[in-house]
Amino acid sequence: MKRFFHLLGFRLFLGVAVTVAAATTLFTMFLVDWQSGKYISAAQQSATNISDLISRSTRYSMLLNRREDVYEIIKTIGKEPRIERIRIIDKKGIVNFSTQESEVGKSVDMNAEACIGCHSTGKPVVPQNDPTLTRIFDSPKGYRVIGVITPIRNDAGCAASSCHAHSASQTVLGILDVMIPLQEVDQNIAQFEQTQIIGSLLLFAVLTGFVSIFIWRMVNIPVKKLAVGTQEIVKGNLDHRIDVQTNDEIGSLAISFNQMTQELKRARKELTAWTQTLEQRVSEKTEELRRAQKHMVQIEKMVSLGTLAATVAHELNNPLEGILTYAKLLRKKVGRGTPSAEDTQEMIGELTLIADETARCGNIVKNLLLFSREKVGEFKDSDLRFIIGQSLRLIDHHLKMNNIISEVKIDEHPVILYCDAHQLEEALLALEINAVEAMPAGGTFHIAVKELTYLNAVQIDITDTGTGIKEDEMPHIFEPFYTTKKDGKGTGLGLSVVYGIIERHSGSISVDSKPGIGTTFTITLPRQSAPQEPGASPH
Repeated sequence: MKRFFHLLGFRLFLGVAVTVAAATTLFTMFLVDWQSGKYISAAQQSATNISDLISRSTRYSMLLNRREDVYEIIKTIGKEPRIERIRIIDKKGIVNFSTQESEVGKSVDMNAEACIGCHSTGKPVVPQNDPTLTRIFDSPKGYRVIGVITPIRNDAGCAASSCHAHSASQTVLGILDVMIPLQEVDQNIAQFEQTQIIGSLLLFAVLTGFVSIFIWRMVNIPVKKLAVGTQEIVKGNLDHRIDVQTNDEIGSLAISFNQMTQELKRARKELTAWTQTLEQRVSEKTEELRRAQKHMVQIEKMVSLGTLAATVAHELNNPLEGILTYAKLLRKKVGRGTPSAEDTQEMIGELTLIADETARCGNIVKNLLLFSREKVGEFKDSDLRFIIGQSLRLIDHHLKMNNIISEVKIDEHPVILYCDAHQLEEALLALEINAVEAMPAGGTFHIAVKELTYLNAVQIDITDTGTGIKEDEMPHIFEPFYTTKKDGKGTGLGLSVVYGIIERHSGSISVDSKPGIGTTFTITLPRQSAPQEPGASPH
């Protein structure tokens, strides 16, 4: 209901209805007042005509001083039903004759409604322009009466009469007061007023009904269609059209609305096409980035293998020399003929040594093959202790050859991460090799693992006591192909690959370094993380 009062159509209807009501009310009041005046004027004219009739009918009798004839004429006329009362009042205010006999001979109060018009100032005033005076008053019987007073003037014929001549200076001899009841007039006025009110109400009802239908058809329905159209656009239905067949402003608005909808539909098609093209290009670029990062990881892996190659070759050389020596000894012993029991035991021991050294070489080669093999990343729960241990096993001999002491601080219980263990191992190995290369004269290599319970994450600190990183180089160390290594020893991909791997694990990596003192890389990894698409670079 409250919403109904806020409708545009209702407001228009209310404004028109109030205007029509005011106009019909004013017109009805004017018409009733005008018609009432016409009725009163007719009654006044009737009273004036009766007064004139009496004056003309009694003139001759009055000149002959036949009062009985005068009174009889007046009495006869006074019997007319439309006449309330007729009386003659002399100049002194004495009622000389009246159709109401009870007031004959009585004096009239000069302040009464019949006299106040001329005697209000105390001195009689004779009207010059209007020969009659009219007043309307309430009768004691409860209805209105109109009274017309006609002065009885002392004309030349009357002044010259020998019977009852008056002084020529006396202009007025008395008055003739004719009173007519307004019962019928008031009834006609009331009936006319009632008829006009009913007619005005009917006119108001017809006009407001017509206006309401007009507003409903010309305003409400088109506006509702416009509102429905806007709602359809909000829902995304750009095929909706507004059917408003009018030649007014609302029709123009509907046409503009349909044109706007058509333009929006065309624009949406263009945006959809651009979006699809953009999505395809983003997908292609993402795939290119994934391949590029995969290639970068593999390149860095090969670089790491190259770095380890000399160490591994030296590590393989010792057991291979032992194997070769024992093989030659066994060949000599076998060439001597059937070995004795003592020689057989020695040969078994030597074969055992050969088998152990061969297994040792096999493990070294196996670890290198496992590390160098290109694997598809897979996120699963892994123990961080195992990942760190695996990376340290790959550089164990490398640490020893460079006189570097490794220290690992990690809890004894499993530290489980949801991660790609192989990629995380590659990232740790790259940082470990960088740390070893930063300590050419030897030093201490430290790995510490902290469990950040409040963040549900793990922090890994990798610290070396090497040469450190210059302050102006710090902002660029994670950029691809940026390297501080001399003589072409670095590709500039190591730390960039590390950054990409950590980013893929929804983690973060930061560095703190002081030249001549050492460097600490801090990695923070969430325990539960979804694999992220690789970025091009950290900047």
